[in-house]
Amino acid sequence: MFQKKKKNNNNFSSICSTYMEFILLVTCAFILFLFFFFLNLTYQKFFPNYGKHPPGPTPLPVIGNLLHFCKQPDRAHRAMADLAKIYGPVMSLKLGMTNLVIISSPDMAREALQKNDQATSARWVPDNPHALNHHEVSIAWLSSSSPLWKNLRTIVTTHLFSTRCLDMTRTIRQEKTRELMDYFHKNAGQSIKIGLPLFGAVLNLTSHLLFSEDVVDLGSDSTQDFKELVASALEETAKPNISDFYPFLRALDLQGRRRIAKVYLERFYKYFDAIITRRLTAVKQMKENNGDFLDSLLKLHSGSKLDLRTIKGLLTDLFVAGSESGSITIEWAMAELLRNPSVLLKACAELKEKIGNKQVEETDIPKLPYLQAIIKEVMRLHPPGPLMLPHKVTEAGVEIGGFTLPKDARVMINIWAIGRDSMAWSEPDSFMPERFLLREVDFRGQDFEFIPFGSGRRLCPGLPLAVKTVPLILASMLHEFEWRLPGGMRHSDVDLKDRFGASLALATPLHVVPVPVIVTD
Repeated sequence: MFQKKKKNNNNFSSICSTYMEFILLVTCAFILFLFFFFLNLTYQKFFPNYGKHPPGPTPLPVIGNLLHFCKQPDRAHRAMADLAKIYGPVMSLKLGMTNLVIISSPDMAREALQKNDQATSARWVPDNPHALNHHEVSIAWLSSSSPLWKNLRTIVTTHLFSTRCLDMTRTIRQEKTRELMDYFHKNAGQSIKIGLPLFGAVLNLTSHLLFSEDVVDLGSDSTQDFKELVASALEETAKPNISDFYPFLRALDLQGRRRIAKVYLERFYKYFDAIITRRLTAVKQMKENNGDFLDSLLKLHSGSKLDLRTIKGLLTDLFVAGSESGSITIEWAMAELLRNPSVLLKACAELKEKIGNKQVEETDIPKLPYLQAIIKEVMRLHPPGPLMLPHKVTEAGVEIGGFTLPKDARVMINIWAIGRDSMAWSEPDSFMPERFLLREVDFRGQDFEFIPFGSGRRLCPGLPLAVKTVPLILASMLHEFEWRLPGGMRHSDVDLKDRFGASLALATPLHVVPVPVIVTD
């Protein structure tokens, strides 16, 4: 009995000790917060930044404009666009202790990404990519002035996305497209959630280009698991994190965001570790030489030009970005086409006229201007990344639109708002592919009213692959199947509401019924 009472006393003491430690931690954090808050006020009073700063809503004490930004993080692109209508295309927000500048028009995007490219092309790195120090080896997060970033950019351009490499991998894209069509044939007449097989097909295509292996069976539980992993990893980066608004709190990781990001990264790193180990073993035994991207990376590694940690980081970035954006774009295209049946009929008529009864091949895509216009219109209205990854102002005195940007401020380009700018587009909220038949606008970063892949030195390196993969899959789907809505749904019932994580996805997944149309090999 005495021992039991003593044990209870020990438990009580342990609880009290833990509670006191928590109180001490919170107190220290609060004191540090007050110190840096008043230090910031003092600095602004005695060392003001010269120049006219961008306008924006009046910040509240301590929290700034966080309520504007964090109230609905899955609609941040829309909230920023609404604020820009009030404060203009160059707008500033104060998020805790950090400055954010938002660009929302083609002209201002040109000034930021072309005229001031060198001063604004660095990355503002949030806390999450610091997990496992991923930001030190990530092509997405490294500074554009980093020698490693320049090296990685050269590697992916030369060994993965060059014209020669894309020509050599054409059969892989056609093979994976064929497997997706076979899946739809097997599920003909049934209602399917189309985003899942689309994701699996693009994921397998990406994995074959990178390391010559399928990752999932289309539509299976493994596809769902990978889709959730990729989507969760991307969304975690986009979630509001107090460590990003009050940098002195980063060490505490109060919301656990960095710990969660670490779990996701460890899963990817472990997966690629196993693939790299198998490949290195096969190379030593002279059993395998795939001639794929991983082989190119390991050759650089054998010449001491690239370490294994960097290889895993690069594969993770390419794997995640490549599988998510392509499948989302095709799902958006199907949603818009089913919502607009006259456009769908016109696209199918073009395919019938130009392709006949044979299966679509990649070399047929240049013959399909209306299909390409549809894809452009989809990306104008629903860019996969509605807000470009944050840039950082690295020089004092940078001016955009007559306003001086604070040094070290993060800069975000609202691609979604630019695509719906009424000064650049007539009827900007309407789905009208014909507009791209009447004007020469490309998405390679020079026409700033349409920059779904970004622009400048941070232009998405995977653009050459995307412009081949997405049209091939969409054209094959429209040519080989009649697509119907399940359960007596009408065209007007298709829900086009979006949800923003790090990618812009349909808020309600699209369900469709494929009905085969006769085509020949």
